[in-house]
Amino acid sequence: MLLNLSILDFVIVDKMSLDFKSGFSALTGETGAGKSILIDALSLALGQRNEGGVVRLQQEKADISAIFDIKDNQEVIDWLKENELESDSYELILRRVIHADGKSRAFINGKVATLQQLKELGESLVDIYSQNSHHSLLKLSAQRQILDDFGGHSDLALKTYNLHQTWHKLYQQKIEYEKNAQIYSDELAELRDKLRELKQLSFTLSDWEALQQDHAMLSHGNELIEDINFCIEVLEKDETAISDRLHLIQQKISHSVTIDEKLKESSELIDSINIQTEELLRSLNRYLQKVDLDPERLKDIEARIQAIHNFGRKHRIKPEEFESTLISWQARMDELESFQSDEGIEAKEKLALQAFNESAHLLSKARKAASATLSQNITQAMQKLSFSHGRFEVNLTPQDPTAHGLEHIEFMVASHLGAEPRPIHKAASGGELSRLSLAIRVASISKANVPCMIFDEVDVGIGGSVAEIVGKLLKELGNHDKRQVLVITHLPQVASLAIHHYKVSKTQENNQTLSHIYLMDDKMRVDEIARMLGGISITDTTREHAKEMLQI
Repeated sequence: MLLNLSILDFVIVDKMSLDFKSGFSALTGETGAGKSILIDALSLALGQRNEGGVVRLQQEKADISAIFDIKDNQEVIDWLKENELESDSYELILRRVIHADGKSRAFINGKVATLQQLKELGESLVDIYSQNSHHSLLKLSAQRQILDDFGGHSDLALKTYNLHQTWHKLYQQKIEYEKNAQIYSDELAELRDKLRELKQLSFTLSDWEALQQDHAMLSHGNELIEDINFCIEVLEKDETAISDRLHLIQQKISHSVTIDEKLKESSELIDSINIQTEELLRSLNRYLQKVDLDPERLKDIEARIQAIHNFGRKHRIKPEEFESTLISWQARMDELESFQSDEGIEAKEKLALQAFNESAHLLSKARKAASATLSQNITQAMQKLSFSHGRFEVNLTPQDPTAHGLEHIEFMVASHLGAEPRPIHKAASGGELSRLSLAIRVASISKANVPCMIFDEVDVGIGGSVAEIVGKLLKELGNHDKRQVLVITHLPQVASLAIHHYKVSKTQENNQTLSHIYLMDDKMRVDEIARMLGGISITDTTREHAKEMLQI
C-alpha cells in the first residue's frame, strides 16, 4: 500500500509530500492543474523511463520518493531478500533522482538500484490504468495470471511450469547426448581415469596443510634445534642465566615486602614471571625430546608433495581446489553414467514429460471451469458500465505444450451488439479500455494481487447513471483495509463517493506556475463537488446538490 509520495522540483511542483490511506481516493481539479503529475512522478519512482523535461525550470534535479507498507506483500518481501535490499521494517522506500541533463539514479531502501529493479518491484506494488498507457491487463501473461488467480489454481500453474522446465532440461540433454554419444563416452573414460588418479592420492586439504608444515620443519630441522638450544642456554645454563637472575630478584623483592607492603604487587609479579620461565624451559625441553629429524621421512614427504604438484600441473588445478574438483568430477561422471544406464536420459525424459502432461491437463481442466465463470462475471460488470450489449470471453486456444500449459489464453471483448469478440487491445478505445479494466478488476477482485490501483480518467465518455455506477464500483474495489484505489476524475458522481478527496490546483508565484495537491475536509469537498457540478459560477443550489451527493 502506498503510504507517502514526496516530490521535489518536478515539472510544476516545487515541493510536495502527500500521505495516502487505504480505500477509494479521488483526485480532482481544473484541467491543466497538474493531476497527472502525481501519476507521472509515481511512475518514475516505479522505474518508468524518463522522456526528459521533468526537472522544474531553473533547477538542477528532480527528486521523487515513494514509501510503501509491504507487511502483507510477501512477494515483495521475498524479492527484497533475494536481492539483498530488505530493510529492518515493513516500509519500502523507492527513490528516483533525475538530473536536468537527463541522467538519473535509483535507490531501494537507500541502496543504489537499477531501473529494472524498480520496475520489477513496481509490478507487485501498483497497477496504473490510463487511456494512453499499455498497462498490465493488455499483457497475455497478466491475463493468464488473472485467470489462474481467479480460479485458485496458481499453485498448479507454478507446478506445471516447474515440471516443464525439468522436462525441457532433460530433453535438451537427451538431444545433446544423442548427437555427441562418442564424445560423452570419451569424456566418461577420461573422468574415470582422473578420478582414480586423484583418489589414489588420498588427498585432503587438512593433510596438505599438515604436510607443508612438516616439510618446513624437517627442511630446517638443524637450524630449529640450534635456536632452541640457544634459548635453553640463555635461560638456564649460561653464566648469566636468566632463571638465576630472576630468582635473585625474587629474593630481594620478598625481603623488601617485609619492610613495605606496597611492594606486594611487584612480588606477586616476579613470582608469576619465575613460574612462567620454568614452564617455558620445560616446554622447550619437551619439544627437543619429541622432534624427529628422520631424513627418510623428509624424503617421503617431499615425494608426496611432488606427486600432488604433478597432478595439479597436469590438470591445471591448485591443491586447494582438489576436493571441490573431486566433487564436480564425480557429479559429472554420475550424470554421464546415468545416461548409459537402463534408466538413462531417455527414460528420465519420458517420465518428466509424463509428469508435465498430467499436471498440464489438470491445469487445462481448471482453467476451462474458471474461464466460464470469469467471463460471465466480467460481462455483467461491463453491462453496468455502459457496455449495454457488451460481452466478454476468456479464449482458450489449444497449442503445443509450453511452460505455461496446453492453451493460449487471451481476453476477448465485444463492446456492442452484433460485434464479434476481439482481443481487448483491438476492440476497445482508450476510454472503453479504462472502463473495461475496471470491469475486469471488479469481477476478479477477490484474487487481485496488486494492493494499489490507479485509474486515470476512467470516466471519459460517460455520464449520468453510468458515472454513478463507476463511482460505486470504484468504491467497492477499494472497500478493503489493505487495498487502495486512486482515481483521477472529472465527474462529481465519481468523486462524491470517494472516502478521501484530494484537490489539485495551480498558482502563479514569482513568474512561475506551481501545482499544489492537498487533502480536503468536508467543507472543501462541498465547494469542489459544486464546482464540478456548476462550473465557474457556484450557486447555493449547486452547493446543496453537492451536499446531497456527499450525504452531508
